[in-house]
Amino acid sequence: MGEQNNKVLHRLKIAKGHLEKVIKMLENDEYCLNVIQQTQAVTSSLEKVSELILENHLKTCVRESMESGKDIDEKVKEVMEVFKRK
Repeated sequence: MGEQNNKVLHRLKIAKGHLEKVIKMLENDEYCLNVIQQTQAVTSSLEKVSELILENHLKTCVRESMESGKDIDEKVKEVMEVFKRK
């Protein structure tokens, strides 16, 4: 497993921990705003995961396409489609 995958897995485990905390908070009927803060932590962790994966994609797949001169427009289109779904 590469260093990039280790970083992504680390971030996903952080997000999982935050999500587990949200579940426990709801089960314990904790104060709503505290739950919201924890859900924001989940969102932030997942956004960081997406950033790491995108960075890796750009450095590998997109770079390879640019260097080979093949499928450049397709790679750009793929990235744009991901952001349009947001």
